[in-house]
Amino acid sequence: MAFQIPKGYTSKLTIRETERGIKAIKDHFEQSLARRLSLNRISAPLFVFRETGLNDDLNGVERPVRFSVKNANDREVDVVHSLAKWKRVALQKYGYTHGEGIYTDMNAIRRDDDLDNTHSIYVDQWDWERIISREERNLATLQATVQEIFAAAKETESYINGVFPCLAMYLPEELTFITSQELLDKYPDLDAQAREDAICREHGERGAVFVMQIGGALSNGERHGSRAPDYDDWTLNGDLLLWYPVLGHAFELTSMGIRVDKDALLRQLDISGHNDRVGLPYHQAVAKDKLPLTIGGGIGQSRLCQFLMNKAHVGEVHASIWPEEMIAQCEENGIHLL
Repeated sequence: MAFQIPKGYTSKLTIRETERGIKAIKDHFEQSLARRLSLNRISAPLFVFRETGLNDDLNGVERPVRFSVKNANDREVDVVHSLAKWKRVALQKYGYTHGEGIYTDMNAIRRDDDLDNTHSIYVDQWDWERIISREERNLATLQATVQEIFAAAKETESYINGVFPCLAMYLPEELTFITSQELLDKYPDLDAQAREDAICREHGERGAVFVMQIGGALSNGERHGSRAPDYDDWTLNGDLLLWYPVLGHAFELTSMGIRVDKDALLRQLDISGHNDRVGLPYHQAVAKDKLPLTIGGGIGQSRLCQFLMNKAHVGEVHASIWPEEMIAQCEENGIHLL
């Protein structure tokens, strides 16, 4: 999505009210999420050793921020892109059992992200992970979990609207599920982004759609979106998209999925041409069934705040770095970047 200035946009909250709202939304949502999914909050790393294979490589082309550590024999560490793999190791290491889970404040630097209204090089998420059984590695588990996350978002929307009644409420009562192939069949002449906009727009100003099965090739030979091959099972994952009238586009709130077991890992590494990763510690642990089976994802903290406070730019809800031209355009149009 290209950077845009919404016509006639005016923030409904002052900067000080916005800061109050950020705290209120984050506190309320994470409590609701933890209650609904039986999650405990834990601490998490900002960086991991490069050779462990624990960092999320996103689409496989993004460069991590990397540096050497003097007192660790100059071993190189990567600032995390996300904690998709680390959380699964933590569940095993900390002794969690079936039905239990964790969440954490994940802070990342994504230096290669294209900056626009919803993308920043600074990323803050609630990264969460919960242990499931082999029998629960199915579509029903995925959809039920998505519904709980959506319910937590709706609960938080009602709460913040009570604090600031001037805010519009955009979340619908119902959540729609569709696979990426069904979406292509429905809109064969559109690209992936346009298909997401179209399916969310179908529901007017209150659209919420979970697009499933992202990562594998579709009937046209293309992929709906890129996914690293070593955390989500591409047949049991998806993105939660919301129609956002402020920007007139689909708005991604969370990416999540049931994680790879041994078979899915080896299959997806082969498809993606990354068989060289099999020997890494994390991948060996999955291949030898030494890690629990899990479901997990990342929920954008600033994304949720932006959406619920009707903001035009993610920079209105967190401090980051922006191009000078973008800063000037925002200042000229009443968008107050933090």
